[in-house]
Amino acid sequence: MKFGLDLPNMGGAGDPRLLAEIAHEAEESGWDGVFIFDSILSPGWNSQFPDDPQKRATVDPWITLAAMAMRTERVTLGTMITPLSRRRPWKVARETVTLDHLSNGRLVLPVGLGTVEDGGYINVGEELDRKKRAEMLDESLEIISGLWSGENFAFEGEHYHVKEMRFEPKPVQSPRIPIWVVGAWPRPKSMRRAVRWDGILPIVLPAGTEATAAPDVAVAAKRIADTGVSLDITPEQIGEIRDYAQRERDSDAPFDIVLEANSSPSRPDQAAETLAKYEEQGATWYLEGIFSWLFLPPHDVDRMRDRIRKGPPRVS
Repeated sequence: MKFGLDLPNMGGAGDPRLLAEIAHEAEESGWDGVFIFDSILSPGWNSQFPDDPQKRATVDPWITLAAMAMRTERVTLGTMITPLSRRRPWKVARETVTLDHLSNGRLVLPVGLGTVEDGGYINVGEELDRKKRAEMLDESLEIISGLWSGENFAFEGEHYHVKEMRFEPKPVQSPRIPIWVVGAWPRPKSMRRAVRWDGILPIVLPAGTEATAAPDVAVAAKRIADTGVSLDITPEQIGEIRDYAQRERDSDAPFDIVLEANSSPSRPDQAAETLAKYEEQGATWYLEGIFSWLFLPPHDVDRMRDRIRKGPPRVS
């Protein structure tokens, strides 16, 4: 299992130079990946600090990733996550190839529907309908992967139309930059989308429910107290997802199963033992949601950096 960080692009960390330095510190501390929010404006976050411009600051994730690439040599980099329905897919194709070359082949593209509470949706007239956003996600992935091919490519869809173009250069990575897709287990349509690509960020959604933007802090705290990690998916469910992917995929290429949660910094051995059970069932990445150190009082960047320097919760 590899271990990464999911960093905020806002608040006290809303500074590209600071985030690039944190990425360097993460690499030095043994983390395998550094990811950053693809948020444009978080109204909920800004409302907490109406009179503090520094804590309200937000930075562009793509420019920040470029700065991170220049300060690191080993860690995997990417957004967490990119909601493609509000991004021009041909522009994302160009940005990602550039970052893949800048980082010498260390980029991953995690994608999903995103949360419409972000001001980059609700304040600017972006598409809010869930079904349409899912259609736009599927079409965008076809366009991006087609343009990455370096061959002549054209596309006609419901939402996007691309006349024949040929993008050069191709990505450093072959056959393409890995794409991780949010997948709702056990919903067939969502799962079929995810397993078509290179990895899944699984969430468990019982029938008739929708994903929520913010986790229940009290529930997450209890999970950390009980197991050392705030995961709301079981190792057995990860095993079911692994088996589903093996059955449904038409490729023998590696397929990542990516977990995201918070772990207890005071009980790293317990967290490591818990995560080992998930690794046994097929999980390949664990991402520490380090942004919670900014969201919880006293909203302290130094405390967040101290947690990063302690390193990932690996089995000793």
